[in-house]
Amino acid sequence: MNAYASDSAPPQPLYNNLILDTLRAMPEGGGYSVKTDAFDGLKSRIQLNSGKLGVDTLSEGPSFCSSATYFVFLKTLESLETKHKIAIGSDAARKLLPIDESGRGLDDGFGVWGRWNANGPGTAGLFADLDLGYNFSDDSFRHAQAGDFMKIFWKWGHGVGKKERGHSVVYLGVEPKGATGRKIKKVCFWSSNTHTDDSSKNGFSEKCVDRSDIKEIIFSRLTHPENIVGAKQSSFSFENSYLSSLLKVESTIEEARKMTRTNLFK
Repeated sequence: MNAYASDSAPPQPLYNNLILDTLRAMPEGGGYSVKTDAFDGLKSRIQLNSGKLGVDTLSEGPSFCSSATYFVFLKTLESLETKHKIAIGSDAARKLLPIDESGRGLDDGFGVWGRWNANGPGTAGLFADLDLGYNFSDDSFRHAQAGDFMKIFWKWGHGVGKKERGHSVVYLGVEPKGATGRKIKKVCFWSSNTHTDDSSKNGFSEKCVDRSDIKEIIFSRLTHPENIVGAKQSSFSFENSYLSSLLKVESTIEEARKMTRTNLFK
């Protein structure tokens, strides 16, 4: 049996509705880009205001998949702090910026943003390192819930890492609704997407794809947002060497699960 196989259900999705409310408040479109303009937009929209995290999700501009989901993640944390559900603090909030102290963008695998943005199981790596939530693979979609973060590995990619093709999204559901296993026709999600039928919809948007286009999936369910304060602790290693290596090496989904404590449901 796989060492990470699990017979127990994932923890309850306590924050998924807030995550869904957050993405629904995001503007639509704005364009999709992986060039400097999109990263500049990411930097300008995430600021510290008197030591508190401030996320401007209403400004227009291009985005890419991991920046879109990072906006949702940080805006969710900001909402929880505003409601006095968690206390991030200025030191931890500074660690959530996508840049280092010199203003340079964080490389894959470094810091909070560098983990989230990394090839492979970036979000799952961050969740595991800071104990923010529960990671799981569920090809049947029996345990997945709308509002789970999801990393998609497309069938036309090459494993995990250097030659992978992937997408960072927030899971919304399947078609037909409630279907599981082989009965699933489409998988729906929110992210910064491209749309071949109408390029004016590129950017923040919902999208559904054929289930057969997806090779592997890792879900990450936010369960302990209060642990984001760990980003300021000396015990939080600045580099996740597995994630940083994936720019240059190829890995496997099995290794990705192992390195992120991802539970496997058959």
